[in-house]
Amino acid sequence: MEKTIKNNKLVLMEGAVVERLRRSASLTLHPLLVNAPLVYDKAGKLALEKIYQGYIDIAVKAKLPFLMCAPTWRASRARIVESKANPALNQDAVAFMQALRNVQADRDRIKIGGLVGCKNDCYKPEQGLSVEDSYAFHSWQIDQLADANVDFLIAQTLPNVQEAHGIAKAMEKTGIPYIISFVISRDGRLLDKTSLMAAIAYIDSGTHTPALGFMVNCAYPTFLCTEKQPPELFDRLIGFQANASSLDHCDLDGSDRLKEDKVSDWGNAMLDLNRSHGVKILGGCCGTSDRHLNYIVGN
Repeated sequence: MEKTIKNNKLVLMEGAVVERLRRSASLTLHPLLVNAPLVYDKAGKLALEKIYQGYIDIAVKAKLPFLMCAPTWRASRARIVESKANPALNQDAVAFMQALRNVQADRDRIKIGGLVGCKNDCYKPEQGLSVEDSYAFHSWQIDQLADANVDFLIAQTLPNVQEAHGIAKAMEKTGIPYIISFVISRDGRLLDKTSLMAAIAYIDSGTHTPALGFMVNCAYPTFLCTEKQPPELFDRLIGFQANASSLDHCDLDGSDRLKEDKVSDWGNAMLDLNRSHGVKILGGCCGTSDRHLNYIVGN
């Protein structure tokens, strides 16, 4: 995984998965586990495969490395227990992804991430956990994903630096490369008002094995406010999975209509992160589809 990042100027990451499934008339997402249980459902598996395969095909055609994440964002131990779901859900979700990769001709360039999210609402930083509580809460799921032989671990849509730190400490003990990805507001800060540089420095100083790098997801690319960021931020900020819309989170969360800006505006802003600031991993979040990744690789 380290070589994939080091040896490539551009690495493609998946676009939206959950939001595309949510808009499907034929599928119902689990109220607690979201898309994870779909790996046990015939129609659900087909829907997941179709979305992931579309993204894989774009990366393969462009001859780019590709990162995709297991559908485990909400598969914490607490949610699995409350739902009376299969305790092996995380490992089975990774196995589903590995089976999908195994049928690809260019499978060596495809890396699978074990995905975790914050415990509570990802847009409410006040609900974030302390470092100690975060470590205790997330360790079980992280260990499950590590035991499933993922290529990397990743935590996404983190609004609170303390919970992110606890996750990083739980991930570093596995010995697997890991990435911490924050959600930011349009001022370029975490939702708890911590600057990105301060958050990264805090987590780096509090871990023995540093993260492979840091990312931002679930925000429009211009939210990063690159002109206001210190240059050293881009030594550690390696990726961005961007929303299709430049609206604030409060305007997007729970919307029953797809919101998106022009694909070209989105894509040009993303490509500028790569070409002007060296942000290597580019992918999509809410509202994105194959069209968005195709723009990245075609321009």
